[in-house]
Amino acid sequence: MAAVAVQGFEELAGQLQAARTSASSAREALAAVGRAYADFGERRPALYDAMFTLSVDLPFARPETPAPLRAAFDELRLAVTPLATADDDPGVLTETVWSGLHGLLTLMRSGRLRRDQHDRLALLIDRFSPPRG
Repeated sequence: MAAVAVQGFEELAGQLQAARTSASSAREALAAVGRAYADFGERRPALYDAMFTLSVDLPFARPETPAPLRAAFDELRLAVTPLATADDDPGVLTETVWSGLHGLLTLMRSGRLRRDQHDRLALLIDRFSPPRG
C-alpha cells in the first residue's frame, strides 16, 4: 500500500505543479493548487484514500520522507509562501491550508458536507490569500 501511496504523491505533485505554474498571480496560484488538489481527490478516490486515509508506514515531515511526498507538500508550500506575512511561519501556514483542503474534500466525499456548496473551496482559499493593497 505504501508503494501505491508514493506513486499517488508523485502524480499529485505533478498536477499541483502544473496548476501552480500556469497561474498568473500568487492568489490565482493558490486557488489553482486548491482546485487541483480537490480534483485529484474526487477523480482518484481510492488512490487518495491510500495516500491520506488508510494506514501506511510512510514518514511524513521527517528527513526520511520519500521525495514524492516532499514534492507534493513543496508544491503547496510554493503556492502558500508568496501570500504569507512576515509574522507567518510558511510551513505551518502550508500545513493549515493542506488541513483545510483535506478536511473539505474528506467531508464532501463522505457526504458530511453538501456537494452543491462547493464554493467552500473558494472561501478557504480567499481566507488564506486576502487581497493585498
